[in-house]
Amino acid sequence: MKKLHSLLIPKLILASLLGAALLGSSGCSQENAPKSVEEVVEAKAVIYQVLPRLFGNTIKTNKPWGTIAENGVGKFSDFTPMALREIHALGATHIWYTGALHHALVGDYTEYGISNDDPDVVKGRAGSPYAIKDYYSVNPDLTDNPADRLQEFRALLERSHRAGLKVIIDIVPNHVARAYQSQHKPQGARDFGNDDNTQVIYDRNNNFYYVVGEDFRVPLAKDGYQTLNGESNNLADGQFVERPAKWTGNGARSAQPAMHDWYETVKINFGVRPDGSKNFAELPEEFAQRDYRAHAQFWADKEVPDTWKKFRDITHYWLDFGVDGFRYDMAGMVPVEFWSYLNSSIKMRNPNTLLLAEIYTPERYRDYLHLGKMDYLYDKVGTYDAIRAVMENKGSTDKIAEVQASLVDISSHMLRFMENHDEQRIASSQFAGTPEAGKPAMLVSAALSAAPTLVYFGQELGEPANQDAGFGKASRTTIFDYWSVPSVRRWNNGGTFDTAQLTEEEQALRSFYKSLLNFSKRSPALRGHYMDLHAYNRKQNTAYGEKQFSFARWSGQEKLLVLANFDTKTVGFDFQLPEELLESWDLEQGLFLTEGQLSQEVVDLVVTEHLGSMKIKLGPFESYILRIPEQPQN
Repeated sequence: MKKLHSLLIPKLILASLLGAALLGSSGCSQENAPKSVEEVVEAKAVIYQVLPRLFGNTIKTNKPWGTIAENGVGKFSDFTPMALREIHALGATHIWYTGALHHALVGDYTEYGISNDDPDVVKGRAGSPYAIKDYYSVNPDLTDNPADRLQEFRALLERSHRAGLKVIIDIVPNHVARAYQSQHKPQGARDFGNDDNTQVIYDRNNNFYYVVGEDFRVPLAKDGYQTLNGESNNLADGQFVERPAKWTGNGARSAQPAMHDWYETVKINFGVRPDGSKNFAELPEEFAQRDYRAHAQFWADKEVPDTWKKFRDITHYWLDFGVDGFRYDMAGMVPVEFWSYLNSSIKMRNPNTLLLAEIYTPERYRDYLHLGKMDYLYDKVGTYDAIRAVMENKGSTDKIAEVQASLVDISSHMLRFMENHDEQRIASSQFAGTPEAGKPAMLVSAALSAAPTLVYFGQELGEPANQDAGFGKASRTTIFDYWSVPSVRRWNNGGTFDTAQLTEEEQALRSFYKSLLNFSKRSPALRGHYMDLHAYNRKQNTAYGEKQFSFARWSGQEKLLVLANFDTKTVGFDFQLPEELLESWDLEQGLFLTEGQLSQEVVDLVVTEHLGSMKIKLGPFESYILRIPEQPQN
């Protein structure tokens, strides 16, 4: 065939930018991916998110509001070499230990020099992983000997690395626990708030904001809520001493936050005045095009707020400890200039550190990537929401194509997921009701771009999270309570981490995830070019509808077609490849026997001078990744 005519290239770029809105033009982009197979150095990342508190806990009691003695708790030591090898074999390249840092909890560790936390400002019994109490230590609940908790965590890092997994932990810059107190801070380090001027609402070098002249008051309980479910506790008296009151983590400025506020945390001050104006140097616009070295140089002679320095020291401490990356909680609530300062300092220390930001404002994505020097951002408000709408029969796959078009220049920086600790489980009755519905969703998510794929522990087993844990409710695996996860308990199987106790359905689902994740991380095409095929087939094909989605990926000699069926019914249609794609691939005319990369299907592709066509039949929730051979059969 002829090479792609130069006049056609603008059409491809325009189609890529407009996506489904064109309904008739295909979209092609390179999404900042490598230009050839030879340029691909590292595998596409696969992040396995896990709560150590829950992962290794095999106690079946699961009493709502149960104590640690009743319900048990997982330990760092439960991540045995066998467990970590199986996580790596699933396809994971990184493991995100959620809740590893020492956060506020209801438990007595005073014999280890740790102050008790007040249940009136702790969510649940086990506490929120996002109410950090000591940034220089780890959760004593997760250790066999709390006195050796840092040594035990270091051993976990070493086991993880030996298993081929890089380690990510949370940094929560927007807020800390109301009773923050670091027992393990390095010599010379000062706790947040120790040096604050509490007589003013705001000072540039204060770590907190203050409600001057008012004491903190515990929120008024609503809907029958009782601290610790009404259990007697010396500290559960509806009182918590904080003089003066501090602003609450979500920005609430009242001395008595509401129950729906993040009342267990206090807002961190990054040098942003109460009126929203900035009290620090702002980056010139041209720094969006400059690397982290230039950013580090920019801040080298600038005086920055005290809070910035504290977080720099915290992240450097954990880098030196052996951590490989950070997931930043609610990064969008913190000014982008701070991220430039922090992330450039991290990259100067270790340029391979993975930096992942939770952010939900698409209009700010590019600032946080280019000015803030993030590696990856959550693609929740966009791809996740669009795919979920299809799964719940509330939207069309046209929206998925539209979202991808809007992200064309940054797609390789957008983390894809269908579950995490904040989202409902796919199999829960409040979401899809069956883990099978997650198959096309995860295949599309993993194959869309070179960005990492996130899997939440138990997702690969179809965990439905259908029990009420107490503070944490059903549909989301609790992050606030002492609990165990039934499907993960069965997989654990006495520490063997095999499939003996899994149902046939769970085994099949895990096999699907294992095949998908391992293929996705090693495929050059999934780090290469992208072309939308959905819009073209929506226009050409009456049988191909709003429950199907398709696109092409390629790099070097690997050419892939991705087709997904989100429908509960079998669907058959004549699938067509537009001339633009045929010319990009330089396919000869003839018959190509395409081969499934995750299963054994073989589908004929007939290429004529101007069109490629295939007869496709997809069962309920069935998806294909088809590889195109280099030469036709005839």
